Amino acid sequence: MTLPEPKPLPPAETATIPVSETGVLRIDLAAIASNWRALRARVAPAECGAVVKADAYGLGVAHVLPALARAGCRSFFVATPREAAEARQLDACARIFVLDGLFEGGAADILAAGAIPCLASLAEVEEWSAHAQRIGARLATALHVDSGLHRLGMPAADVQRLATRPDLLSALDVVLVMSHLASADDPNEPANAIQHQAFDRLRRMLPSAQASLAASDGLMLGRSFHFDLVRPGYALYGGQAFRGSRAPVAPAVSLHVRVLQVRDVGPGSAVGYSGTWRAARPSRIATIAAGYADGVARTASADSGRAGGSVVIHGARLPIVGRVSMDLVTVDVTDCPVAVRRGDVAEVIGPSLPLETVGSEARSIGYEILTRLGRRFERVYAGSSA
Repeated sequence: MTLPEPKPLPPAETATIPVSETGVLRIDLAAIASNWRALRARVAPAECGAVVKADAYGLGVAHVLPALARAGCRSFFVATPREAAEARQLDACARIFVLDGLFEGGAADILAAGAIPCLASLAEVEEWSAHAQRIGARLATALHVDSGLHRLGMPAADVQRLATRPDLLSALDVVLVMSHLASADDPNEPANAIQHQAFDRLRRMLPSAQASLAASDGLMLGRSFHFDLVRPGYALYGGQAFRGSRAPVAPAVSLHVRVLQVRDVGPGSAVGYSGTWRAARPSRIATIAAGYADGVARTASADSGRAGGSVVIHGARLPIVGRVSMDLVTVDVTDCPVAVRRGDVAEVIGPSLPLETVGSEARSIGYEILTRLGRRFERVYAGSSA
């Protein structure tokens, strides 16, 4: 199957920033819905769900979940009971899975949201089963087994014990058995095949149900990893973390911020807190209206011995210099072919600076960049999932 090259975001209305705003974060709901459809087509006949935890990766679950539901998504994954309750308000019919499982004493909250906990320990199964028996109902359940990530998930010994406890399982309607890959972004990692085998072995000890192993990167590993249901998250929002072929998704997010001031500094002049960067030549420095309070990682700071992040102004990629502060970033615009002035617009995320580039330059990952985007920017929701 030949994958289409990702298309750039449409010409952004973000080129003009409202007079009272520091910047504009543009979220393309049509692109998110299109990304989901492309992933659904790739994994068919397996079901394609959607991970909308952490406020849909910081982009606004109140907008994103309905767009995905209109596109045809029927299974959503959140992290917490509170997120499940919010998701239920947005979709009365969808299956909503809670990845953090069952908090001790929290069965009533899960039921109130009409959600399905992903139970990751024998203790959780015992508590959920006891609650089911107490209210006289078979409760929908997902079982999360540990195939090698060693994070959340029932270890093999607990799965074996559970398989011998019909008293627990009889009170439960097991609709999903799931696990999570540790190194799915690397198609050459032997651990992927080892986890696949472990998951296959563990799920066969449990009641027959849908099986799910792959998220955004895992679904790119091939059909054998798809099982019955895949759970993309980051890829829905345009992320390209897989280190093999490109995922069939397009960018869905752009961020543009205003230039507040441009100044000349002489050789040896220090810029930013603690004077960690000094100009080696006569330089032009632009200050833009974004900082770590807005999601520009402080680790994107540059000093005189180490490069940091970058922004794009007038089509030129220009380096961040000095420390990223709470509200401001300083950029060396000396080599910009067009003179940068107050009121110009800097691209922080977009076609010229995809999430992976921004994350890498900040010595982080695109996931973190996306989920930390601040609330001070004007948010523009564009597109339709119809």
